[in-house]
Amino acid sequence: MAVSDVRAVALGGGHGLHATLTALRRVTREVTAVVTVADDGGSSGRLRRELGLLPPGDLRQAFAAFAAEDGGTLWAEVFQHRFGGDGALAGHAVGNLLLAGLFEVLGDPVAALDEASRLTGISGRVLPMSPEPLEIEAEVSGLDSEDPSAVRRIRGQVAVASTPGQVHRISLHPVGRQARPPQGCPQAIEAVLGADVVFLGPGSWFTSVLPHVLVPDLHDALVRTRATKVVVLNLVPQPGETAGFSPERHLDVLFEHAPALRVDAVIADRDSVPDPASLRRAAQRLGGRAHLGAVADPVVEGRHDPDALARCMREALGLDGGHSGHRG
Repeated sequence: MAVSDVRAVALGGGHGLHATLTALRRVTREVTAVVTVADDGGSSGRLRRELGLLPPGDLRQAFAAFAAEDGGTLWAEVFQHRFGGDGALAGHAVGNLLLAGLFEVLGDPVAALDEASRLTGISGRVLPMSPEPLEIEAEVSGLDSEDPSAVRRIRGQVAVASTPGQVHRISLHPVGRQARPPQGCPQAIEAVLGADVVFLGPGSWFTSVLPHVLVPDLHDALVRTRATKVVVLNLVPQPGETAGFSPERHLDVLFEHAPALRVDAVIADRDSVPDPASLRRAAQRLGGRAHLGAVADPVVEGRHDPDALARCMREALGLDGGHSGHRG
C-alpha cells in the first residue's frame, strides 16, 4: 500500500491531538480526527452551558491543525483567534463561535463539522467521539489533609485536569444522565473499523485520551478493528493529572481502563524514558512494541517535532523511509 493511501484515524483532543494530526499529514492525506467532547472550561464550557451544544474547542484545534497543513494558514489563525476586551465575546475563539453557529443551524454535529471542512477547504475529516456532550468523573486521592488515602469523586474535565490529588480512575457519562452510558458517534465508529492505522495519544491522559475507550461502542470498535493500533506517549507528565507518572504507568492506566484493548506499537521520546526496559515490558503487556526516537521539538519544550514524529510513525507502521533511532 502506498503511503498516501493509508487510512489513518487519530483519537484525542486539544494540543495532543493537534500534534498527532500535524505529524500524520506528513505520512498520509487520508486522516480522520475523532475528538473528545467533555470540555467544560473556558469558551467551550460557556457555549456548552449556554446553548447546550457540543463543546467546540477540541474540535476547533483539529480544524486548525488540518488547515495549517493544507496551506490554509489564515484559516488556522482565524480559527484560533480569541476576542479580547471584557465584553460578552471576551475569551471566545472565532472557531468556537463558527462551529457553534453551524451546530445550531444544521442541527447535526457531524453535518456541521463536514460543512466546516468544506468551508475551510481542509482535506481531513473531524468527527466527535460522541454526538452528545459528555462529563468526566474521577476517583482522586490526596485531597483530604487528614486522610490522604481517602478517595473522593470530582466531576468535570477542568476539575480533573487541575486536581492537586492523584487520579486513579475515571468514568464518563452524558451530562445529567449518570445512569446511561455514552453513545459513540456512528461515523467515528465506522472510521475506526475502516482504518488501516489508529493512533491514541498524546494528550491529557485522563481527560483527552482515556475517554475514548470509555465510550462502549467506540471501545468495541477499537478492540475489533483490524487496523494497526499505535499509542503515542506524552513527553512529560502533566501536573495534576499524571504528576509523577512514568511512561510505563501511562500504559498501565490505559490497560486498567480498557483491559481488552491490544496495541501494536508505542511511540515515545527516548530522552523522556528513564527506564526503556520497563517501557518495553509495559508495551508488551498491551501486545505491542516500543519505538523510541528523538521526537521532541529541540526548540520548544514539551512539544513534539512533527517531522521527527512522522518518521517514527512510519517506522512503527513499517512504511518505507521510516527510521527514527532505537527500536525497543
